[in-house]
Amino acid sequence: MTTPSDSAAPEVDAVDLAFIEEAAGNDDPPTPIKGVRRLLWWIIPANLGIFLIWGAVPGILLPAQVTEFDSANKILNLLIITTIGSFASILAQPIAGVISDRTRSRFGRRAPWIIIGSLAGGLALVGLAFANSLVGFVIAWTLVQICYNFAQGPLSAVMPDRVPLARRGTFAALSGIGLMVGALGGSIVGSMFLHSIAAGYVIFAIISIVALSLFVIFNPDYSSKDIQPEPFKLGDFLRTFWVNPVKHPDFFWAFTGRLLLYTGYFSVIGYQYLILTDYLGIEDPGTVIPILGLLSLAGILISTIISGPLSDKVGRRKPFIFGSSVVVGLAFLVPMISPTIEGWMLMTFISGLGFGMFQAVDTALMSQVLPSAKSFAKDLGVVNIAATLPQTLAPTVAGTIVLTVGFAGLFPVGIVLSILGAFAVWPIKASR
Repeated sequence: MTTPSDSAAPEVDAVDLAFIEEAAGNDDPPTPIKGVRRLLWWIIPANLGIFLIWGAVPGILLPAQVTEFDSANKILNLLIITTIGSFASILAQPIAGVISDRTRSRFGRRAPWIIIGSLAGGLALVGLAFANSLVGFVIAWTLVQICYNFAQGPLSAVMPDRVPLARRGTFAALSGIGLMVGALGGSIVGSMFLHSIAAGYVIFAIISIVALSLFVIFNPDYSSKDIQPEPFKLGDFLRTFWVNPVKHPDFFWAFTGRLLLYTGYFSVIGYQYLILTDYLGIEDPGTVIPILGLLSLAGILISTIISGPLSDKVGRRKPFIFGSSVVVGLAFLVPMISPTIEGWMLMTFISGLGFGMFQAVDTALMSQVLPSAKSFAKDLGVVNIAATLPQTLAPTVAGTIVLTVGFAGLFPVGIVLSILGAFAVWPIKASR
């Protein structure tokens, strides 16, 4: 096994072959062909290209589009659209991971699917722009979910594939910056297209294609042509969707912790558009969403920049994750006590601090609980369900709560889920 460094790696495919055959997530990978430093910085625009879409579409543009289509039934229609799309995303990343792990090309295992997913996802977004029926919305949004998960799954495998353990907190922080700037920037930019939704979809599609293509071009991977794939067994693949808590307890607890916190966070934040209009009485949410996005982004950037590298320095992950989950949960007390736009602004900043810390450190921890390099993308596809599903399922969860007990019921649910997510990380043994 080679020693990771920022220098260019030797042009020897055998080192990559040995890693895939023998290593696990807690082992150092071969040095990237163009070095670690370039990879660290290019992950920001790559994640930005995908998460601009997750920030703009399900929480801002899609609700506005559905409202224009049928205002009287907007919550029910949105519930149907997002529920079906969410089930598609559950399947998409693990399937993409299996295919990616088994892909053999001179460009490596990940690059072909990052490109194909971004191109197909861009076309699906254009289709969503011109949807004019409930069935059309369902089909187009489901395709968007599937295609971009086929890009996002292989992209997430870049960390265990190429980043040394000692740099993963930093990589996770930079990855988190791209992710959260994308998600929050998407809500800000998306609000600017509330009166021209179709144009917004097209622009987001172009940005994602360009960002992901440039990532692949400037960060080439080792060839995978000479790697012998293991025989495909349907039973093994179907068992991918079950996380065995006895055989892989660290994997199970990491998945559970992320699922709980993300669901709590996005059940509130992901329903922001309708909370502003129907709960806080804001007539034109487009005037305040950019401000809210900047407040959340400020909190996230502050905590992300500090916590990721600091966790590398102290060699600990769990205290950061526990603290961040508690902060997110406590932030949701603010709009319960003060249901005003000022209270919502304060909550936005505080929850941003907590979520930024969680995102930076949890990503590094996740990479350390993966069983084998042979299936990094597949296993991360399962783990990433806990991240991507809550973001797309949030309108479904929130819509059910709102229809049952009203908007005020969102905040206690967010608090409970976030706190439970904090406690779920303590049994993990792969990281302190």
